[in-house]
Amino acid sequence: MRLLLMSDTHLPKRARELPALLLAELPMADVVFHAGDWVDTDTLDLLEARCRRLVGVYGNNDGPELRARLPEVAYVELGGVRFGVIHETGAKQGREQRCAARFPDLDVLVFGHSHIPWDTMAPSGLRLLNPGSPTDRRRQPHCTYMTATVAEGRLTDVELHRLPPRAPR
Repeated sequence: MRLLLMSDTHLPKRARELPALLLAELPMADVVFHAGDWVDTDTLDLLEARCRRLVGVYGNNDGPELRARLPEVAYVELGGVRFGVIHETGAKQGREQRCAARFPDLDVLVFGHSHIPWDTMAPSGLRLLNPGSPTDRRRQPHCTYMTATVAEGRLTDVELHRLPPRAPR
């Protein structure tokens, strides 16, 4: 099962649209995760229309319309792997221990907010993944998203994808 992970799209504030390379990946994914800060409902509508299955949450920049359609935390089991999705996990210091304590029944926690790609493992075995942002790199060298595979009850092939620079607005 192929997964695509993204967060912090901030459309149309940070970019006018999702990058073409990312849009081209959508049909290849069995499940797409979005860890919040959509900003507009058009992006949610687009992903709902183009994705086989979408698992998303709202973020701190998402207004009432998005909060009415999305949960703060989402849970899904895929191929025997227990996932959680949340927008914000707090400061990076102590993140693994804090998230492991809050989500003891998960195998993988997908999160966003910082726009900083993250892939670590808590001592408990919880894997934490932040795909960065495909539209707003902030102080990172690239806009990013992630792909991964679920096979035989395990998460494998986690890959961070760097997007080419976009034209100035």
